[in-house]
This record gives sequence, structure tokens and C-alpha cells, in this order.
Amino acid sequence: MQEQLPLNRMSVSEKLIAINQIWDSLIQTSNDIPTPEWHKDVLSARRKRVEDGVSQFKPLNTVKQELRTKFK
Repeated sequence: MQEQLPLNRMSVSEKLIAINQIWDSLIQTSNDIPTPEWHKDVLSARRKRVEDGVSQFKPLNTVKQELRTKFK
């Protein structure tokens, strides 16, 4: 299926709605989407940094608040 969205005629709001609909659709079939090997490598490297005490995880809400404060 090769349908084209009329992106040049869509408002930003309409584009964001379309993006959300696409993400929702992908979530429904996420098990069918293979994880790229490079992604596994990045996750392994991050896990090792946490295990070695070099990095630590932060709760998502904490990160969001830090970013909001930083970019006010």
C-alpha cells in the first residue's frame, strides 16, 4: 500500500494527530518489528555502564522535569 498523505496541505496539528495514529498502529504490532542489532549493542553498553557504577538510571519524570527547567 503506497498511499501518500497530503503533508503540504496538513496543519501541524493534523500532522501530529497522524503521527500519533501511526505510533499507536505500530504499538499494536510491535512484536513484528525486529530490534536492530546496533540498538542491542547500545543497550548492552548502557547496562554495563550502570553495572560498573559509571552511570545510573533516572526516573522518566525526573528527566522530564530537568529538561523543562533547562529549556525554559
